[in-house]
Amino acid sequence: MASGLPATDIIGLVFLLIVILVFVGLSFRVVKEWEKAVVLRLGRLLGLKGPGIIFLIPFVDKPIIVDLRINSVDVPSQSIITRDNVSVAIDAVVYYKVVDAQKAVTTVFNYNVAVLNLAQTSLRDIAGQMELDEILTKRESINLKLQEILDTITEGWGIKVTQVTIRDIRISQDLLSAIAKQAEAERLRRSRIIISEGEKQASTILADASKSYSSNPVAMQLRFLETLSDVSQRGSLIVVVPAGSEIYPTLGTALSAYELKKGGNGLAGQTDMNQRK
Repeated sequence: MASGLPATDIIGLVFLLIVILVFVGLSFRVVKEWEKAVVLRLGRLLGLKGPGIIFLIPFVDKPIIVDLRINSVDVPSQSIITRDNVSVAIDAVVYYKVVDAQKAVTTVFNYNVAVLNLAQTSLRDIAGQMELDEILTKRESINLKLQEILDTITEGWGIKVTQVTIRDIRISQDLLSAIAKQAEAERLRRSRIIISEGEKQASTILADASKSYSSNPVAMQLRFLETLSDVSQRGSLIVVVPAGSEIYPTLGTALSAYELKKGGNGLAGQTDMNQRK
């Protein structure tokens, strides 16, 4: 043992080796591709490092790892009174990502909680200024407006809000029944309006036709003869024309025009025979 190292020296070397290994292990840190390390040295901001292997002074440098991927936060159901005094419950989800890791760490204490709280208050403000019908029919507009408000405020935090989605809007069952009845009444009202408009147009057309026929008796007789011709072609039907009808004064002229129009004398001959009888 005289030529060897004393036991105390061997223990000292082993201890020194362990300290060196621990120091080296604490001096290097692997930062993933989607992360950034905000390094503080003795409490002061040193800068950003990564991704990859970064060097740190143990017990002097403190890394804060920030995930740069898109993150989501669920906005719990918010009980809101609309402008027309209706109680609704709305919940949403907000998607965001950190675009400036240094601002996200140094500007706001906990940006995840801050985004959630901001989304809750902004959602209540927006929905509280709208009526129930607007909330139910303009969901996309609420999404865009909420995203704009959040993105404007969180820009100073180094955060970008990429999307906001209203997941559910809940109202009481009694109110749902009332809305369904109102929708049914609205459909009936619209159908009645359409029917009334059709009847109005039909009466207008008939009035115009009546004026035209009253000013042109021959045209009226031609129309009468065309109707008789159409009726006579529908099987074995007998058409009786009253003897005292006022159509006879212009019937001869109408028959002549009808023969020229149809190119035949079938109905004209039959009507003429009825006149002579």
